[in-house]
Amino acid sequence: MPRLRAPCSRAAGRPRIRRSRWDFLSLQVTRGVDLVYGGGSIGLMGLIAQTVLDGGCRVLGVIPRALMPLEISGASVGEVKIVSDMHERKAEMARQADAFIALPGGYGTMEELLEMITWSQLGIHDKPVGLLNVDGYYDPLLALFDKGAAEGFIKADCRQIIVSAPTAHELLTKMEQYTRSHREVASRTSWEMTELGYGKAAPEPEEEASC
Repeated sequence: MPRLRAPCSRAAGRPRIRRSRWDFLSLQVTRGVDLVYGGGSIGLMGLIAQTVLDGGCRVLGVIPRALMPLEISGASVGEVKIVSDMHERKAEMARQADAFIALPGGYGTMEELLEMITWSQLGIHDKPVGLLNVDGYYDPLLALFDKGAAEGFIKADCRQIIVSAPTAHELLTKMEQYTRSHREVASRTSWEMTELGYGKAAPEPEEEASC
């Protein structure tokens, strides 16, 4: 797991959750795992990126140009790649990362988590997707996944895409042992997603002939 994408909230959260983040970062640095993140240098995201960089690991930030005035203050942290929009941002982070871990967070974190689960189900990637479930923060979400499987909306093998654990050590260990067990919708190479390095670029539309 040489490069990890770890979306998390800009907000700090309760003390127990804050401590769990630093435990996770400490373990990440100890194992020499690089970071791919959203590119901000302010708030919690910036502090996390700086901690990983100071620990001797590489940091790659991917940020849309429109968010630079809002999320970058002063010097950037590590290497920064500027993209055009949020869709390109997420696709580039997915391409660069070898695994995904969602720390406790809000809408943005959950949206990225669900997208990575869905992309795994579709066959766009086969990388492990982890959930750091500190103090049962994500228990309601995991219960919703279980209900979806029980009601027939989520296939039983696809319910196994997500790997969760209450501690950083247990989660990273599970993710290192992860092997895909679900049946993908389509093969990875069949997806025409050049941002992820798959397939070929779509042909340019032909111009209509003038009368």
